[in-house]
Amino acid sequence: MERNLLCATAESCTGGLIGHLITENAGSSAYFAGAAVVYSYTAKERLLAVDHETLLREGAVSAAVAQQMAQGALRLFNVDVAVSVTGIAGPGGGLPHKPIGTTYLHLSAADGYEQGAHYVWPGNRSQNKLLSAQAALAMLLNYLEGRHQPS
Repeated sequence: MERNLLCATAESCTGGLIGHLITENAGSSAYFAGAAVVYSYTAKERLLAVDHETLLREGAVSAAVAQQMAQGALRLFNVDVAVSVTGIAGPGGGLPHKPIGTTYLHLSAADGYEQGAHYVWPGNRSQNKLLSAQAALAMLLNYLEGRHQPS
């Protein structure tokens, strides 16, 4: 279904992989505005206006930060829909309450629709990055094809 919508990504643990996969398709400039790869707290705050206090309280790998990243990308790129991902790809960085593979995704749309997701991937770093990117693309596709609950 063609909807003539423009999308963007905000990526942390995937390091631009979602944008890369989107741009593997010829003509993707018709529907993809760009990606913000924001690995550090400072980049998340400066580029996407993620709240500093939320980062300190929740940590970068959290549902709240994923939501703020998606909303920030929506504004930054002035698009119809944005998807974000933040997580712990591994092999280090895991915590008892946030093990390696913990990933949060969020989709924000200009029509007010919001959707979040949480996963704990079982793979190595490369596998976890790819699984996160695939989940983000599936979330975006579901929204674009209208397979979501209305807000």
